[in-house]
Amino acid sequence: MKPLRTLRFILAATLIALTAILLQARGRTEIIPSGLPLSSFPAQLGNWSGKEIPLDKETLDVLGPGDFLVRGYQDPDSSLPYVDLFLAYFPSQRAGDTIHSPKHCLPGAGWTPEENDRVTLSLPGHGPFPANRYVISKAGARKLVLYWYWAHDRGVASEYWAKFYLVKDSIRMNRSDGALVRITADMLPGETPDDAERRLLPFASDVVPLLNNYIPR
Repeated sequence: MKPLRTLRFILAATLIALTAILLQARGRTEIIPSGLPLSSFPAQLGNWSGKEIPLDKETLDVLGPGDFLVRGYQDPDSSLPYVDLFLAYFPSQRAGDTIHSPKHCLPGAGWTPEENDRVTLSLPGHGPFPANRYVISKAGARKLVLYWYWAHDRGVASEYWAKFYLVKDSIRMNRSDGALVRITADMLPGETPDDAERRLLPFASDVVPLLNNYIPR
């Protein structure tokens, strides 16, 4: 298994390096699409009411140039935990400011990964697409994280496929914009990842049909 992990690391590092080289080598002036700011994303989604969660300067410095939204949503008619929505949109990734994987960010914030699976999301207004389902824990608390990469009306789970499409779209469309969509919620005592996912899907169903208004196709 160790040689296989080493090969995967080498392939991933090579792909990232080639992505950076190709994007910086592009001679044409890049197309930067216009879109609505994430701050205007609806604070009311169905029964869910959202409250802004500000990002500190250190986090913004790590993320780099882009448009970011962190909002906690809760259904006032329900006793279920609130749902965290994080949207990170990068109008350009040519300068090396690419999307950060939650697999790296969440452990850096003290969360321990317990499970990492791929799921297929079939939500209103879009064809099925793959997403990551991540179970994390810290100090006895557990959270379920659903996240995926979104660009040009396309959702993918793999960060390496996201970089492949980044290169492809840069050549085909002269654009390198893209986004990360992350939905997080506390897991109830004894709740399975499948049950927690089913609980989050109605919220995700309210989010996905709106994405193309803020993350240009």
